Amino acid sequence: MTTATLTSKGQITIPADVRRTLGVQTGDRVEFVEIQPGRFELVAATRSVRELKGMLGKPARTLSIKDMNRVIAEQGAKAGLRSGRLK
Repeated sequence: MTTATLTSKGQITIPADVRRTLGVQTGDRVEFVEIQPGRFELVAATRSVRELKGMLGKPARTLSIKDMNRVIAEQGAKAGLRSGRLK
């Protein structure tokens, strides 16, 4: 198990073997993703958009552009009524 120490400034140094595995270098960004309460996962934020394809799986159902536009219009109308802008 690899460990790191938190400094008084709230910083940690990611150990070299972890950096190599993640493929991160100086200046790269990482994200801390909460996977359950009190438990985080360190993820390299250096991936290209192409690498993200398929990460979320297939949608439960697909919508046509016409359906998307209808839903957007309905939600916009509801937002206008809630804010008092539309009568």
